[in-house]
Amino acid sequence: MSNLSDLHLSLWKQALGAVPDHVWDLTNLQSLVLADNGLAELSDRVGELRALRTLDLGHNQLRHIPAALGELVSLSDFLYLHENALQELPPSLGRLTRLRYLNISENGFERLPDAVTEMSGLLELRVTDNRLTTLPASISKLRRLRELHLRNNSLTGLPEEIGAMLELRQIDLRGNPVAALPETLLKLPRLEKLDLRWVTTISRPSWFAELEQRGCAIYL
Repeated sequence: MSNLSDLHLSLWKQALGAVPDHVWDLTNLQSLVLADNGLAELSDRVGELRALRTLDLGHNQLRHIPAALGELVSLSDFLYLHENALQELPPSLGRLTRLRYLNISENGFERLPDAVTEMSGLLELRVTDNRLTTLPASISKLRRLRELHLRNNSLTGLPEEIGAMLELRQIDLRGNPVAALPETLLKLPRLEKLDLRWVTTISRPSWFAELEQRGCAIYL
């Protein structure tokens, strides 16, 4: 039987520059923190850590994620990829259908990677501080999603299909040049918060009143 210390490894802020090879031999690991280490690349051997449930690669200098990361099909709790230099994700990451939390904020995404819309288990998605101009209609495949954080992008609106995401509780659009929103937001029975602070480009539509009557807080 493994000790708890054998299952969790934190190498946070160790100025590693590269991940030591011995880390890839720790195949029983359930959580691995490699944040804030100046990492510019990640070995394909990451795919050997099949027991991982949490992986933190935030605050590094990664420009690419290896396709092998899609082998981590047990990844269910958290995947942190924020504050890197990513512009795309490999399609193989769409295999991470058990993942509940994904953070790809503070990168260089101009479009939401297709792999993200395949992560059907997501409950929370953070894509703040990127360069998104639109969201794909396929975002509606994230039927379990509860929180969608899109602060500080270049979004002018949301797709009509968002009305199919019936579990959504929070939508954060702060700091986007939103011009209009789809009335299909009225189809979201659990929507509790629609945050449009720092948005100066939208006129308040009349149907916002119905959302508020149902208990949704709208910040505008």
